[in-house]
Amino acid sequence: MPTLTGVHHVALTVTDVDRSVPWYERVLGFETIGRDDAETGRRKVFLRGPGFGITLTLVQHPDADRSLFDERRPGLDHLSFSVPNNACLREWTDRLTEHGVTFSPITEEQSAPGTKVIALRDPDGIQLVLWAREV
Repeated sequence: MPTLTGVHHVALTVTDVDRSVPWYERVLGFETIGRDDAETGRRKVFLRGPGFGITLTLVQHPDADRSLFDERRPGLDHLSFSVPNNACLREWTDRLTEHGVTFSPITEEQSAPGTKVIALRDPDGIQLVLWAREV
């Protein structure tokens, strides 16, 4: 079988890159590393997260359905980011509160014993999870 060596990037469809990019930068600490505004009207912004090599691409399609994200439809259910430990999750609750982001309390992840999570949503309602192993 051919080898997969990792995840190169994750692309999320958003309704407005001009709204979403500053949110990912301000709230989650991502940095813009590139843009592609196609003649077709499709816009892409490439973001790099602090501390890891994956690129997050936010894509705005000119003819996209403008309804908010719903994880119950086929496609992405959620995007989960690892954090080092439970203490870091507590730091994230402070940061999210500071930025006015609604999030779940720190809870045990039922499907992965020994882990704790925080769930939140981006401006388009895409579910994001901060995930830590209990230490």
